[in-house]
Amino acid sequence: MTYDSEDVQKILEIALTRKQEGEFSREQLLEMASELGISSDILETTEKKWFAEQEEERSLHTFNTFRRRGFWTHFVSFLAVNLFLIILNFITSPSYFWAIFPVLGWGLGLFFHWWGVYQSKSEDYEIAFQKWHSQI
Repeated sequence: MTYDSEDVQKILEIALTRKQEGEFSREQLLEMASELGISSDILETTEKKWFAEQEEERSLHTFNTFRRRGFWTHFVSFLAVNLFLIILNFITSPSYFWAIFPVLGWGLGLFFHWWGVYQSKSEDYEIAFQKWHSQI
């Protein structure tokens, strides 16, 4: 039976998880790499790349959380103000529903805010992330 590199990686990953629940030391990592014929230079380069990817992932998660909190703050404001306007409309002039205009206008803005926050596969998202990342 033969295995491709992806299968080998998955099998070893599962075996290592079963062998030692918990954490590995750096020395153990170096020892495992040398047993697999991986040079310390390749391991170090890969390790640095992995740390950079982990940091990028954490930054993206923090950025998404920041943007979503901003959206939900906007949403709560929208509900509170427009509910007040609708109540005021029914009290002052129940025959004419003028509150629909701010609800629709602000609702359109809220929709675009939602779209911008939850659409994370666009160039605008990348630009916003880079700008935010440079400010922190």
